[in-house]
This record gives sequence, C-alpha cells and structure tokens, in this order.
Amino acid sequence: MTTAEFIIGHSEDDAIERKKEARKILMALLAAVLIHLMIGYGLAVFGGLLYSPFSPVEEEKPVELTFMDLNPAPAKNAMFIPNDESKQTEQPKDKTFESNANSIAASEQPATGSFPLPSQDGSERTKLDLASQSQSLPNEGAQPQPSVAQQQTTPQPTVQPTPIPKTEELAMLTQTPTPRPSVASTPQRMRSSYQPLRERTRLSGSISNRGTSAVNAVGTPLGRYEKMVQDAIGSRWYSYVGQRMDLISLGTAHVSFSIDRSGKVTNLKLVRNSSNEAFANVCLQSVLEIQLPPIPEDVASTLPPEGLDEQITFTMFPN
Repeated sequence: MTTAEFIIGHSEDDAIERKKEARKILMALLAAVLIHLMIGYGLAVFGGLLYSPFSPVEEEKPVELTFMDLNPAPAKNAMFIPNDESKQTEQPKDKTFESNANSIAASEQPATGSFPLPSQDGSERTKLDLASQSQSLPNEGAQPQPSVAQQQTTPQPTVQPTPIPKTEELAMLTQTPTPRPSVASTPQRMRSSYQPLRERTRLSGSISNRGTSAVNAVGTPLGRYEKMVQDAIGSRWYSYVGQRMDLISLGTAHVSFSIDRSGKVTNLKLVRNSSNEAFANVCLQSVLEIQLPPIPEDVASTLPPEGLDEQITFTMFPN
C-alpha cells in the first residue's frame, strides 16, 4: 500500500502541476492577446486623429511655375587700359584688360603682389601708368581723320578751344549741360599725334614673366573706341588748362557722362570737385565739346540702350 499510495500521490501532484502550467499558458495567451488588442486600438485611434474622415480636407494648392532665364548673364566689359599701338604684340591667351591694342603681361621686377599687374618702382599716385611720357598736343585736336577725298577738297582748319563767357560758367555747374551737336560722320578710326602726360606708377603685382612692364590686354573694337574718347577729351583738357592755368586751383574733379549710339554726349554731370569752379568748367567743357563718330554696330550691340557710360577723374597736381 505504501508503494501504491506513493505512486498515486505522485500522479496527483503531476496533475496539479499540469493544471498550473496550463493555467499559466492560458493567462500568457490572454495577456498577449490583450496587449495586441491594446496596441491595435491605439494605432486605430492615432490613425483616426490623423486621417479622420470627419476632419476638414485641406485643398491642394495650384502648381506654380517659375520661369528662370538659364542663359548666362552677359559678361561685364573688362577694365580699359590704353596701349601704344606701335608696340602691339600678338593676342595674349588670357584677357585681363581691354585695350586699343594687344599686349602680353611682363614685369621688370619679381612678383611681389597678388594683382595681375607688373611690379615696378614709381610715383605713389593712384593712376595706373606703366611708363612715363611727356604730353603732346596735336595740331588738329582729336578730330576724326577725314577721308582722302575730303582732304583733297576741303582744307582742315586748326581747332582752337572755345572760351566760355563768365556768365555761362556758373550755369554749367548748376544744371546739366546740353551737348553740342556732333559733326555727322561715319565710324572711323582717329589718327592723332596727341599723347597724355604719364608718370610711372609704383606697382606690386603677380606677373612673373620678365620684360618691359605690360599687362595681358586684348585690343577690341570697344577698346579702340574708348581710346578715341579719351584722346578727344584729353587733347582739349590739356589745351584749356594751359590757357586758364592762372585761374585753376589744385584738386580733383570727377565727371560722369554717357555717349549714345550716334556719338553724342548725354547725362553730363559733375559728381564731385575738390578744386574751384574754373577747374570744374574746364573739365565739363572738355567733355561737352568732343565730336565722335557713331559707336560701331559691333560695339553698340554689347552696350545697354543708353550707350557707353563713362567716368573720368581730372586732377591738378602740384609741380
């Protein structure tokens, strides 16, 4: 009996243990189902808040088209620097400056700076001059060179500066002068013996090629027209300054103006002046009286509708 009871007792314990295990498994299954139900319910509630059919539907915005000009912006003209046409070289590979004649960069001294200029000794003036030269005034000012037929039939008078009456000097400073009509002409190159006074400027640049001071400049139609403008103004200015030297004070005048496609000066303005009125009048008159041919078509097509914008600084230095 003892052995039988022992066996029966062991069987009862196993049954109890099985019941407990089954109960645990059932509870675990119920808990898992409950957890899944809670997660599903939470997702349903959260999704309902975001995508509730009762929430107002935001209207779609119309598609907007933005038109963009993908063409590259026109390049600005490079800074102009005059060159001696008798010393013209082959065209440089890199165009740093615009000019009336080609030149290839060279420096008389080793490179000492970061600008595309030669290194050289000279004066401390701000104007960029690569060499010194004395001034030379032409007999005919800076007028367009006439054709051979015109030279044979029409004698060429010597152009003399037109003096400004005292009563008109103040008017030139207080209002924009009306340009005088230009002589009708066709686009022609000017041939002039005029050369401005230049004084070699102290420079510190990055050019390493050794030789006579020069920069990479390309002679272009615009550069040649710029040279024509500068010669026309400069030849008059030196002449007028020489006539009125006793009336002029030291200082600087800054003048701006435009040249329209027909070659006429427009929008002439005295921007600032640290000298006196006599000097300002000389500068304004030197610009106002120039006679230029129309801007060549290949140049005009690269300019804005108003034409060629110019700014010139005139300075009287002490001797």
